[in-house]
Amino acid sequence: MRIGIIGDFNSIYLSQQATNDAINHSIKKCRAQIVYEWIPTASIPEQFETIKKSYKGFWIAPGIPESVGGVLQIIRYAREHNVPLIGTCGGFQNIILEYAKNKLMIEEADHEELNPDASKRVISKLTCSLVGQTGKVFIKSPSLISNIYREPTAIEQFRCSYGLNPEFEAPINETGLKIVGTDAEGRPRIVELTGHKFFIGTLFVPQLSSTQESPHCLVDSFIEHVNNQ
Repeated sequence: MRIGIIGDFNSIYLSQQATNDAINHSIKKCRAQIVYEWIPTASIPEQFETIKKSYKGFWIAPGIPESVGGVLQIIRYAREHNVPLIGTCGGFQNIILEYAKNKLMIEEADHEELNPDASKRVISKLTCSLVGQTGKVFIKSPSLISNIYREPTAIEQFRCSYGLNPEFEAPINETGLKIVGTDAEGRPRIVELTGHKFFIGTLFVPQLSSTQESPHCLVDSFIEHVNNQ
């Protein structure tokens, strides 16, 4: 089994290196026969057919991708074909952006960081930056994420300054990309797709909390879903 990490790897970017480490921790714990590879985003449009056949799961990595279009192409494929997918930090943002564009048919849906003058800023600047912050996440039940955590709250690390624009929370949540984790004020921190085997986005970076001794439960679940296909 192969996992494709969708992103442009930079070894000095802590969240990206932690992605490798967290996957390794969970592969060892789950004794999974899985390998993973980073897929440069600019290569996706030309290699899309090969990528579809080669990978059984995808991780949409933190960071600003060289090709947003390539990232959205992978997310749409995984969403529509029940392929396990997780997105963290920037991955969370791109999961929402893809859903707004291709499910809600908001053609002008955009990301404020990349296009500050966009008319439909589905991803907008947070009131307070979460870069370097640790915070409590409140988990809604019933949900797949509640089955994974088995606790009503979790403490997670954040690296984001952008999130879901409140103007678009209701249409996104009500059409199936459910908001299943929030902060204390109810602001979205986790989304999951109703009816999909594993399609989860987190504004936080769970891989930063993973250790060899204690792999993160969310990464464990992702690895298990890929391995059990």
